[in-house]
Amino acid sequence: MATKDPVLEAKRYLDNARTILKEKAMKENDLYSNRKYVKLAGHAAYTGVLVALDGFFGITTKKRKDVNWYKEQLASIDKKVLGNFVDAYELLHLYMGYDGTQNAIVAQQGLKHADEIIQWVEQRTAAY
Repeated sequence: MATKDPVLEAKRYLDNARTILKEKAMKENDLYSNRKYVKLAGHAAYTGVLVALDGFFGITTKKRKDVNWYKEQLASIDKKVLGNFVDAYELLHLYMGYDGTQNAIVAQQGLKHADEIIQWVEQRTAAY
């Protein structure tokens, strides 16, 4: 079986997160009414970010590094993507994944940061 492309896999996670929010979280105005699905979407999107970064850093084990490890690695490479990662961690992992925030604007911002990280990884890996 062929190894999965981390960028495509990461995009799949983000697509799943968007589908969960659209079909299950029940958005009304700028609020989601179902926290359970906001949490699932947040976890899916953040996992996508980690899949992309793990692919970039060549991590092949299932054991995740600590969030500070990712921050340290990114700080030495690109400050802008570091900022996107910190925001994605807070918005997707903490606010959505743990807190189940009902604020749709928070969710959209988190997904935007995730998209930017995945795009950054895609551009960096395409150069090799």
